Amino acid sequence: MKDPAASGEEMKNPAPRGEVSGPLSPAGRGLGLRGDNFDHPHPNPPPQGGGDFVEVYTTRPDTLFGASFMALAADHPIAKKLCADKEGFEDFVKQCAALGTSEAAIEQAEKLGFDTGYKATHPLLGREIPIYLANFVLMDYGTGAVFGVPAHDQRDFDFARKYGLEIKQVIASPSPSIPLPEGRGKANGENQGESDLKEAYTGPGKLVNSQWLDGMSVEDAKAEVIKRCKDIGNGFGTTQFRLRDWGISRQRYWGCPIPIIYCEDCGAVPVPEDQLPVTLPDDISFNKPGNPLAHHPTWKNCACPKCGQSATRETDTFDTFFESSWYQFRYCDPHNETAPVDKSKAKYWMPVEQYIGGVEHAVLHLLYARFFTKAMRDCGYVECDEPFLGLFTQGMVTHETYQDSKGKWLFPSEYEALTDKTKAKIGPSIKMSKSKKNVIDPQDIIDTYGADAARLFILSDSPPERDLEWTEAGIEGAWKFVNKLHRTLMEARTSLPGADSEAPLDFSDNATNLRRASHKTIVGVAKAIEDFAMNKAVAQIRELSNIITGFKPENDTDRWALREAFEILIKIFNPMMPHLAEELWAQLGHKTLLADEPWPIADKTLLIDDTVTLGVQVNGKVRGQISLSPNADEATAKEAALAQDNVKKFIEGKQVRKFIYVPGKIVNVVAA
Repeated sequence: MKDPAASGEEMKNPAPRGEVSGPLSPAGRGLGLRGDNFDHPHPNPPPQGGGDFVEVYTTRPDTLFGASFMALAADHPIAKKLCADKEGFEDFVKQCAALGTSEAAIEQAEKLGFDTGYKATHPLLGREIPIYLANFVLMDYGTGAVFGVPAHDQRDFDFARKYGLEIKQVIASPSPSIPLPEGRGKANGENQGESDLKEAYTGPGKLVNSQWLDGMSVEDAKAEVIKRCKDIGNGFGTTQFRLRDWGISRQRYWGCPIPIIYCEDCGAVPVPEDQLPVTLPDDISFNKPGNPLAHHPTWKNCACPKCGQSATRETDTFDTFFESSWYQFRYCDPHNETAPVDKSKAKYWMPVEQYIGGVEHAVLHLLYARFFTKAMRDCGYVECDEPFLGLFTQGMVTHETYQDSKGKWLFPSEYEALTDKTKAKIGPSIKMSKSKKNVIDPQDIIDTYGADAARLFILSDSPPERDLEWTEAGIEGAWKFVNKLHRTLMEARTSLPGADSEAPLDFSDNATNLRRASHKTIVGVAKAIEDFAMNKAVAQIRELSNIITGFKPENDTDRWALREAFEILIKIFNPMMPHLAEELWAQLGHKTLLADEPWPIADKTLLIDDTVTLGVQVNGKVRGQISLSPNADEATAKEAALAQDNVKKFIEGKQVRKFIYVPGKIVNVVAA
């Protein structure tokens, strides 16, 4: 696949809504310095002839003068060479392996090191710095070796504090410049010793304590260090991708069989195209532990496609992400039996306009889907460059946790059943989890409150990109609102005109105000839904419901406007409460399903207010309000403003020197 950096394929899609941790580009990219012959580790004192060279990669070459230690990955090739005979080395390696390689795990773990007892020679200063193995350095990123700059990297800072290493600040914050003595730190414009630093400074600023870099900006210093290292043969600038291998095989029955056959003579042989797809056996047993396909007595046995000798099928199946990474293309052409997708159909339908998924998919499924899209494009199957145009990541549903006096987790229902709740411990509201038992059975909610009340509460309580705390008070409130809607319409329906009644030619002011509120709500709710602001949509629906409840029809035109308002309300809350909406739609006399009805269209003439409310200022301070037509002239505005009692009070005994009127915005009386 083409290098995305060289071909300009950085992700241009909108940023995701919601909290996302991790790269959305094809591979996390680090622009920095790679040092060939960068550090020179040797025993102290060094043996005759010196030591080995170690490559170090950094995205912060500007901080090189602040380096106080070098850290190697525990599985770095030279680590075993340096520490094979040292007590505790093997245990440290196992400890690092158990930690895993995810950024989240490394970030949260305590920063631990293993002192090799060796030193490295700084490539620019020539001084020696200690070499450690560190659990936050990964062999599969960069070169597996870093130099530690505690003053400007929080992980290095925590590490240095733990092991008593030097912390030397080499970037000063943009506060007023104060000369710094060698080895001193600076933050927020105040001189301070290294022991005074509370955390690493990672912001912008000018270089200090860095010899020929002093006074430079961070970006200029990066370029200068790369140039200097290249000139002396100690390094070069490069782009490093955080690419890792993806293990796509799974030892389970459900999944797509991997189409590979193993032959003793021919090795691994792909299944011929005319034998695809490989299908799973129906007579599978799950009684034995391990891979069910490997235990099948006959399925794995086959003939080698090349030589015809007895061979064995691959019994692992594909990771489901391997299939779902390109299924958006298959949906465009699901019945094609000769190709994954017809190119013209993919061109018509792709890319997907909107992707909605949990935040965990942002660094997994999206990453793989982009790779597949680029590969399918490069192979000529499709033309599009990106699989998805928009990303929305929804929040989680959370709930309080409960433990009894012995620390045993309790279900919410078990907590409620306790006769003495003072002995139970109530924990914070966290993501619902079976292990913590802070889960709510959806069926219990539906049986008690109905599906519509549950849907309404989930959508109304908070923005969908944030976590939702499930509370009994919240679902109770939603249930009461559902009942209020039903009761309000049922009480009014007998006095409303029929479903096929024609709109009156003229409306009273009372009816016009109701219609204006209804049609404005159509626009507001539609925009909120399109923006994924479901909570705002529900808020506007509640507001219109309150207006309808308080409306008192006095004549037939009022009753027609009330019926229209009910129909609009039912249509716009249908996506949130479909069961209630269908029932109320039928109660209004309609014979067709609401689901077959189009979204209501707002009357544009009702979206324009007949009047606007303006604040009236006297000498720049608001002293009253007036309501005017949006097209009112200055004379009308002046007459209305000066007639306000409070305005009269503040200009009493004074002469109006100037009257400022900006239609629809401001009225200001200048009096002296």
